[in-house]
Amino acid sequence: MDDEYAKLIRRVNQPRVVIDNNACEDATVIQVDSVNKHGILLEVVQVLTDMNLTIRKAYIASDGGWFMDVFNVVDNDGNKIRDKEIIDYIQRRIETSAGFVSSRRGSVGVMPSEEHTSIELAGTDRPGLLSEVCAVLADLRCNVVNAEIWTHNTRAAAVVHVTDDSTGCAITDPKRLLMIKDLLCNVLKGNDDLKTAKTMLSAPGVMHRERRLHQIMFADRDYERVERTGVRAVEERSSRPQVNLLNIEKDYTVITMRAKDRPKLLFDIICTLTDMQYVVFHGMVNTTRMDANQEFYIRHVDGLPISSEAERVRVIQCLEAAIERRASEGLELELCTEDRLGLLSDITRIFRENSLCIKRALISTKGGKAKDTFYVTDMTGNSVDPKIIDSICRQIGRSALQVKHNRSSLAPKPPHQETTISYLFGNLFKARTFQNFKLIRSYS
Repeated sequence: MDDEYAKLIRRVNQPRVVIDNNACEDATVIQVDSVNKHGILLEVVQVLTDMNLTIRKAYIASDGGWFMDVFNVVDNDGNKIRDKEIIDYIQRRIETSAGFVSSRRGSVGVMPSEEHTSIELAGTDRPGLLSEVCAVLADLRCNVVNAEIWTHNTRAAAVVHVTDDSTGCAITDPKRLLMIKDLLCNVLKGNDDLKTAKTMLSAPGVMHRERRLHQIMFADRDYERVERTGVRAVEERSSRPQVNLLNIEKDYTVITMRAKDRPKLLFDIICTLTDMQYVVFHGMVNTTRMDANQEFYIRHVDGLPISSEAERVRVIQCLEAAIERRASEGLELELCTEDRLGLLSDITRIFRENSLCIKRALISTKGGKAKDTFYVTDMTGNSVDPKIIDSICRQIGRSALQVKHNRSSLAPKPPHQETTISYLFGNLFKARTFQNFKLIRSYS
């Protein structure tokens, strides 16, 4: 009865989205009012992220039964959203997403597709791994239409969409699917993988790709850091994002974070909190030219704040991992050329033969054209010798392979470590809910 009543309330109170270009001088303001439900914040942020909008500021309030959020957004060029068709599309997407009712956990972004087969991979990262995976797929006449590959903390995860080269459609033959799974699993295991490699195939329904990558990495426990020594360990610790937790009486755990700003940062954080079964009741996001400061008042879905040291450490580790997974490490290479079966296998083989490590990759095809982005380092994780890059460009073709940016050299020094947590909310809550609360536990 409670579930049916909740559905009735949502049907009666449809989400309301207001998009305003006059309220802020340098950003488009998007205000969302809706009946509250678990996961709604992620759904809204996911829509904005999928539209390639940059969230400069955000104000989140979802205490009680209502969800009221405000986002200041700009496009990739830093401009307001002025195209009426795009504004109308954003409004429809958010209203549809926020109004969607589902009792299934993890249903955000489920997108049915009959066009391809989705392959999910997880295993220990090593030089040449992507090359080996692509070689197997090419041998099995599987054409990679799009894919995303992440590596973090010695682990690797990928979501790859493939089609049958002969039909151009999803692969449905059970025997062939089993063969693909077995061969890829053998590649992922390697010779000394201490963790079990995982390969999953699904057709036709697939979850939102980036959210699925977070879930794969989380399930593979990539947040458990491998201890390093020497200079590399010092550099790694100094570059970590700042994540701090404290409790306010028995009501909320306050998370404050400071990290280098980048696209999709808020999505990555909210995705991780949602999948860990935490609810954001209040929050604020503020970005500068280089940094992003975020503060969230959270509870677990059972209504309780974080209550143990082990849970506190785990949340910090998981949020650090969420921020770091998509951080663009190394030299950015962009490939634009005619697509064909085995193209990705050939490109990654050339990278491997020239001792390049692929830290992250985004593969896409459209209209017979391949547009792929790779972030690469040398075998030791350092910058690649320009002579090697020049040789690779000659092999592949200078018109096809372009050097974009060296993220390692462009990265700023990490922000100064603060010893106290600075509240973004100021007196907003002090004047209301938290006026008489005292801090009973501080985590720094």
